[in-house]
Amino acid sequence: MPSRLFSPISMGGRTLANRAVVSPMCQYSAIDGIPQAWHRQHLGSLMVGGPGAVILEATGVEAIGRITHGCLALHNDAQEAAFADLLADLRALGTGDIGIQLAHAGRKASSRRPWEGGAPLAEDEDPWPIVGPSALPFDEGHPVPAELDADGLARVKAAFVASAERAKRLGFDLVELHGAHGYLLHSFMSPLSNRRTDAYGGSLENRLRFPLEVAEAVRAVWPEDRILGMRITGTDWHEDGSTIEDAVVLAKELERLGLDYVAVSSGGGAPGIRIKVGPGYQVPLAARVKQETGLAVMAVGMIVEPNQAEAILASGEADILALARGFLDNPRWLWHAAEVLGDQAPYPPQYARAEAKLWPGAALARPREVA
Repeated sequence: MPSRLFSPISMGGRTLANRAVVSPMCQYSAIDGIPQAWHRQHLGSLMVGGPGAVILEATGVEAIGRITHGCLALHNDAQEAAFADLLADLRALGTGDIGIQLAHAGRKASSRRPWEGGAPLAEDEDPWPIVGPSALPFDEGHPVPAELDADGLARVKAAFVASAERAKRLGFDLVELHGAHGYLLHSFMSPLSNRRTDAYGGSLENRLRFPLEVAEAVRAVWPEDRILGMRITGTDWHEDGSTIEDAVVLAKELERLGLDYVAVSSGGGAPGIRIKVGPGYQVPLAARVKQETGLAVMAVGMIVEPNQAEAILASGEADILALARGFLDNPRWLWHAAEVLGDQAPYPPQYARAEAKLWPGAALARPREVA
């Protein structure tokens, strides 16, 4: 019987060949927002592995929306031209859909790369001004963001729309809006970072207002025959933060606006929070959203083993699985999953001789996986 992992799924006029998606993973290796050789090898290797879709990392919709100097951005013509070249290369390497995550880092912007410590940029490191829903720094020693006023809100919303229009021209199959991990859209949703007293703060309805305005504006320009989704926060893991109930309300509103899926993540909105991480630790959050909405739901977080992945899908806890570090560790994860599940993975003809049925060495190279 065919596995759920290798069954197709249709959304937004597109059909993914399988339900394993490469999650957006920041590489911090761009120059002025422009992808470099590193992105070609990183993304190209993942495309060759045959996932249903590869979603490019968080991409700033304006210069001050980048997390670091090394983050991708899509708000000017030079960046758009570079993405066009990158997409042409990626299309030649695999048949999966290609998506992009549009993002604004908000009060977590203007930071050093993780391997440089991740702290806010110093004055001699070319920092930029940061913005947020309220004038609350992310952590002690972090700069205070400027509270976005009406003009600022309009500018950011227009920036998301403009980047989505560039993504449309480029031919991306999927756009994912980043509404998680403490970045700008999530920081409006969370009471930990949003202390406004106007129409964009206070009640849950008000705190969701700006993210929903952005989603509605992007929906208006993004083609109906391509996929549109949002990564949302299932919980802040904080007694005073966002909850799974909030996530359900948000997902229902996104469904009403015509989005195709939500990817349910968690955390990142406040410093110092200890999360008990284990296999599939965020899957129950995705399952709750799936149970209460008609959206396709993407589960993320410590999904590493093929039988585990198959069980999540077979049980109906999620419709799609987004793997990040699992694919970093093993870009051929999907090929090996097919061997475990007795199914067929999409091998490019240049690599077909590495299939277990053609290569006796597979049992030696992957004894635990093919046993």
